[in-house]
Amino acid sequence: MGKRQVSGTRSIAASPETLFQMLTDPAQHPLIDGSGSVRAARVGGPQRLELGSRFSMDMQLGTQYKILNTVVEFEQDRLIAWRHFNGHRWRWQFEPADGGRTLVTETFDWSTARIPILITFSPFPRRNKAGIEKSLDRLASMFPG
Repeated sequence: MGKRQVSGTRSIAASPETLFQMLTDPAQHPLIDGSGSVRAARVGGPQRLELGSRFSMDMQLGTQYKILNTVVEFEQDRLIAWRHFNGHRWRWQFEPADGGRTLVTETFDWSTARIPILITFSPFPRRNKAGIEKSLDRLASMFPG
């Protein structure tokens, strides 16, 4: 990973197709989120994400707010990424592994942000790295094995 990215990888006892299906459903995001900031998918948004989809989430980080996301990377059952208004991205990658398992990598990538230096010197990379690890823990607990 580059210096403007943090990520985590975990082996999950589910197929890439199953996991990808969860991540393309915005209503599932609060169940997976380990940061505690994702509250709910906004009513009226897409039920299934694809390249170019725009979806809003109700969030809370100190205060409640909503954030609009756009899906900017999409490879069926292998990769999905969305960007926020500032241009930074959240990316999920799914790699088939032995025994019906999947290597899941979540990445917070601020190399594409409008002003990446502001994120670099903020607490967000460290905070998001911890959230990524918790998200992967939550995902693993949904598919014990």
